[in-house]
Amino acid sequence: MHDMSASVSVAMAHLVPLAQEVDENKVTPGVLGFVVFAAMAVAVWGLMKSMSRHMNRVDFKEPEKSEVRPAASADATSGSAGRSTPDGD
Repeated sequence: MHDMSASVSVAMAHLVPLAQEVDENKVTPGVLGFVVFAAMAVAVWGLMKSMSRHMNRVDFKEPEKSEVRPAASADATSGSAGRSTPDGD
């Protein structure tokens, strides 16, 4: 146990001058912060590419008034009314 504390004190003696050069009030994200930021950037790029592909498939042209049939919704509801019930009614 005594040998470990001696090696720790020697290591601290070598690291103290390095630590004094670093500003104690400055915190940096380090490698982990860069990896997380890069992963988020790649995810956003992928989502934007996917959204662009999906938006290109959308047809924004509205149908003309002559093409719109107001009876289309009535046809859909009357089609289900003509079906027979399971008990034969």
